[in-house]
Amino acid sequence: MEKKLHTFFQSGLLDKYVLDEISASESLKVEHYISTYPEVESEYLRLQDHLQTLAKADAIEAPKLILENILNEVREIESPVIQMETSQRKTPWYSIAASIVALLFAGAAFMMYEQNQVLLKENQVVVDEIFDLRSDININNQKLDDVMRQFMKLNNPETEKYILRGNARAKDLKTVAYINAVEKTSMMDVVSLPHLEKDQFVEVYAEMEDHFVSLGILNPLDKKMQTLPYMENALGLSLRIGSNNSNETNTKEEPVAQIELNSKNN
Repeated sequence: MEKKLHTFFQSGLLDKYVLDEISASESLKVEHYISTYPEVESEYLRLQDHLQTLAKADAIEAPKLILENILNEVREIESPVIQMETSQRKTPWYSIAASIVALLFAGAAFMMYEQNQVLLKENQVVVDEIFDLRSDININNQKLDDVMRQFMKLNNPETEKYILRGNARAKDLKTVAYINAVEKTSMMDVVSLPHLEKDQFVEVYAEMEDHFVSLGILNPLDKKMQTLPYMENALGLSLRIGSNNSNETNTKEEPVAQIELNSKNN
């Protein structure tokens, strides 16, 4: 809704409405926003007050001499008062019929106005749903584009695929690593993770020649492809179960899954 109101204020329709420089269809839209959203009503009242202030500031007071001349002219003219005779005539039947027709016409006009207001509200609902649908389409297109980019990376002939399966400590663990040494990219597909306590997590390490480098923690709620930092000259990958309550580094934990990387990735 905030985005919709921001777009409406940016359009300048409210300013045109206050200055009476707006079409009939745009006027109906502005009146709908004023009656529906308190923020628009507040801004409308503020613009009205501002316009009145400007009008008073630009107003020019008439000279007192003009008012005195008019009063003198009125005093000099003596118009006789004509007494109106009261009539006891009866109202003709066609006048009564015309009044009834006028009332019927007014009632029909009011009903048409109410129906028009309902149609305007329904039309606004449809317009809002179309905007929401377009937004959803754009989001889905972005997601599809991300998936296509990942698919292209996975099907790149230079991308190496490595399957990491858990040992006896993590039988349910299964992940697939995709490493491209040419484009310097590294991704991991989390197929399944073992049962973890609230303070535990699975961390990915790159095995270097004389030390280990953490590549990040796998998100158990994110089942899509997760991007990892690419490590040049890495000898292998390992997964370890760490704990937030542990005072020691997770590199001292025994790996629950590990692989060696091909030499061409180094």
